Amino acid sequence: MAAYVLVDFEIIDAEGFREYAKRVGTTIAAYGGTYLVQGATAETLEGDWSPHRLVILEFGNVDQAKRWYASEEYATIKAIRHKTAHTHIIVVSGNPNRMEKA
Repeated sequence: MAAYVLVDFEIIDAEGFREYAKRVGTTIAAYGGTYLVQGATAETLEGDWSPHRLVILEFGNVDQAKRWYASEEYATIKAIRHKTAHTHIIVVSGNPNRMEKA
C-alpha cells in the first residue's frame, strides 16, 4: 500500500535552506519516493491548521518512507533542514485511488 509523507515547512533561513532543497531530491528518489506536491502554499478551508509551505511525497509503502527518513544519506541533509526550517512531518498509508465502503 502506498505511503505519503506530508511536510509542513516554515523556512527561517532561506539561504541555508537552498542547500537542503538542492540535495534532498536525490535521497528521496534513491528510496523510491516521488514528489506529488513541492513547496506549495495552502489555504485552510476548515479547522486551525495553517501550513506554511507544504510538500507531499509518495513512497511504495510506509517502511520504504521510514527507511528514507532514517537513512544515512538523508541524515546530513536533515541536519541542514533542522537548522534552517521549522517542520512538522507525518507519514500516512493509503491508496488514493480506492475508497473502502464503510
